[in-house]
Amino acid sequence: MHERAGTVALPEDLIDVDVLVGAFYRNVPDVSEPTQRVAFGTSGHRGSSLKSSFNETHILAITQAICEYRAGQGITGPLFIGRDTHALSEPAEKTALDVLAANGVTVLADADDSWVPTPSLSRAIIAYNSGGHDDVADGIIITPSHNPPQDGGFKYNPPHGGPADTDATKWIENRANELIAAGLDDVQRVNSDGKIGKYDFLGNYVNDLADIIDFEAIQRAGVRIGADPLGGSSVKYWQRIAETYGIDLTVVNPVVDPRWPFMTLDWDGKIRMDPSSPSAMASVLAHKDEYDVLTGNDADADRHGIVTPSAGLMNPNHYLAVAINYLLQHRPDWSPEAGIGKTLVSSSMIDRVVASHGRKLIEVPVGFKWFVPGLSDGTVVFGGEESAGAAFLKFDGTTWTTDKDGILLALLAAEIIAVTGKSPSHHYRDLTEQFGDPAYQRVDAPATPDQKAVLKALSGDSIAATELAGEPIIARLSEAPGNGAAIGGVKIVSENAWFAARPSGTEDVYKIYAESFKGPEHLKQVQAEAKAIVDQALGG
Repeated sequence: MHERAGTVALPEDLIDVDVLVGAFYRNVPDVSEPTQRVAFGTSGHRGSSLKSSFNETHILAITQAICEYRAGQGITGPLFIGRDTHALSEPAEKTALDVLAANGVTVLADADDSWVPTPSLSRAIIAYNSGGHDDVADGIIITPSHNPPQDGGFKYNPPHGGPADTDATKWIENRANELIAAGLDDVQRVNSDGKIGKYDFLGNYVNDLADIIDFEAIQRAGVRIGADPLGGSSVKYWQRIAETYGIDLTVVNPVVDPRWPFMTLDWDGKIRMDPSSPSAMASVLAHKDEYDVLTGNDADADRHGIVTPSAGLMNPNHYLAVAINYLLQHRPDWSPEAGIGKTLVSSSMIDRVVASHGRKLIEVPVGFKWFVPGLSDGTVVFGGEESAGAAFLKFDGTTWTTDKDGILLALLAAEIIAVTGKSPSHHYRDLTEQFGDPAYQRVDAPATPDQKAVLKALSGDSIAATELAGEPIIARLSEAPGNGAAIGGVKIVSENAWFAARPSGTEDVYKIYAESFKGPEHLKQVQAEAKAIVDQALGG
């Protein structure tokens, strides 16, 4: 933990926006250098202009590759595009628009030339594609999510509205790197001024919220809500929600500044807009007693943080369990055959809650893209991951978004209070009395690139251990039970505990997620044995 974690950023912590944007246009990446290549992770291509990993060259190539990809897929409808409040997002959007216009793509950008949250873009794609058109739409959202101010991000959402799958991103990534290596000769570009259509992302998203959140209950109960956008793209959305639905909602901090000088430093001393981090949310937590519920969102509003007077910032796993338990009792029109989706590193409290409702649990690898098929066809009514991202279906059981929606999950907390008279943290305490009180933690362990490659390809069958912290091992997983997809690591399960190990995509470490229903001391034993088991498998 950094010595200044949780304290307000100082002038020396802030980026120079002019230098950052200048580097976006000036620096040219060398694709023979791995760190400067286009590389799509679970949330698109991310990097910084200062490191030549997110520059105009990247955006030109990626956008041209997307144009060619959508043409190859027969996608001829409009492409929705939006950006968040990071300093690199606006220049990246302008560059992308020039390429899209040159390729003859019908583009719909924000009507007010303002910020667009990720869930609002997903919602726009889904609404268009369910509207009976002869063609289908897709989209681009420009955001590095909760990453520090010097970063940029660029993500493609195909017609299903959610994150693109690996087949699509690998094709786009490879083609973009080819284009850069060839000096961008095949990239088409024109001045897009006057060639871009407009779409009311804000109005359409906010109006449609009545189909998924019980605002009448919130208004009737007089729930006092504080919403902190953390300087992100949800700021105007929260203001409009308060006006549209007449609820007692205060935007705690409406300031937008791409340097984020009002943020408190995260655990490692960096400015990071992570609403699930107590350090990053320290300034928000100072207001916890002023509202019935206080919420935070990251820069593109796909993540949520829930703060209550009694518990402070809730652990994301705790809130997911509460949300699932509540929704399964208060959404009578949802199909009883549909399941609940969770990532395999999310708390087993969710497993116990889902089982108590007689529902099917669908456990998938890390990455929200795995929930897209189920949220699209209604076979999954809720999908959530431990990193504070989730989405669920509308009242009538039809699709809301196929990407994470932090605004939605924050509003659900207010609905829970309004309908039940109890805060989400009180509901979680009730769950622990019924199912036990698990201890959960994620830690990192060092690993070389070669060891990370071994771990990513590791088979559960290669784990020789028979016990985990005194209990027989009952499952050794290298594929997710919910869909058979590769975990990219392993998960080992006993009756009252589990751990999962996965290599980091950006650092020379592997991540150990672990949980025990026998308490913190047993969790420490699980973690120690997890490291020993994995190190042995890696030949350490």
